[in-house]
Amino acid sequence: MQLHGLHHVTAVTGNPGLNHDFYTRVLGLRLVKKTVNQDDTSAYHLFYADKLGSPGTDMTFFDWSMLGANRRGTDSIATTQFRVNGAAALNYWVGRLMAENVQHEGISTWAGRAALRFDDPEGQRLMLVDDGGAPYEGEVWDGADVPLDHAIRGFYGVVLHVPNLDRMAILLTQVLNFAELRRETLPTGEALIVFGMDGGGPGREVHVVEVRSGGRANLGRGGVHHVAFRVTDDAEQAAWEQRLARVGLPTSGQIDRFYFKSLYFRVSEGILFELATDGPGFAADESLETLGERLALPPFLEPHRAQIEAGLKPIE
Repeated sequence: MQLHGLHHVTAVTGNPGLNHDFYTRVLGLRLVKKTVNQDDTSAYHLFYADKLGSPGTDMTFFDWSMLGANRRGTDSIATTQFRVNGAAALNYWVGRLMAENVQHEGISTWAGRAALRFDDPEGQRLMLVDDGGAPYEGEVWDGADVPLDHAIRGFYGVVLHVPNLDRMAILLTQVLNFAELRRETLPTGEALIVFGMDGGGPGREVHVVEVRSGGRANLGRGGVHHVAFRVTDDAEQAAWEQRLARVGLPTSGQIDRFYFKSLYFRVSEGILFELATDGPGFAADESLETLGERLALPPFLEPHRAQIEAGLKPIE
């Protein structure tokens, strides 16, 4: 049994207009779905991805302005890593971020690869990683002003901060069947282990850093709510649900999100994982050409459209 890579990362924004501007105009991603949080229909759920809305490219946000600012710390999904193709792409992004007055840390090395670290306007920790030209299953968005050769090509991975590295390593390797790919000590003295799914590489890695000091994180605006990993279909998801049950990990049971089906479980108090099916995808209720242009609601929410729309502020 193998998970097949990252499916999506869901984070929190308190300003959907600012969020939309940054991820579409500055980062050059496509808004592929404008919908609502199905468990809290007063909040937008925004999905930014590649041209096709491919699994493994979706950075999504809950609009939870009632939360305070995210408090960084251990026991958290600390950084989202996007992939770009080559040194020229990273150099392009240095210039683009500077032109947009986005503070960054310059090009450095992370887990043996060139990388560029920066934050979004609400403090969301992001990283662009050189993927070395590795194969990319999707199609970059050609509706932004980012050169296609330098465009974001989905996720590279995520970085977890944990207080106990060995405990997380056991769960990832013995329960989720990840493989340990790399182990090193960071300049800060903290230990880093890179784990891979389905062979590892761009889009199929989780980087775990042991952070014992500084206190635990508290989720808020600018933080990550959960990370989802790819399963092919319902049958594969059901097999994973049975596996998790056998080792005593409680799950949500399958939840139909209409665009994919979800299975949630906690690996710690602060870190929530999801297993999400690849299909049916974002074109289930919109054409590829018009993705994200209107408020999309799954069928069970459609009868409540007028009430839901009345409770949402326009994204400006």
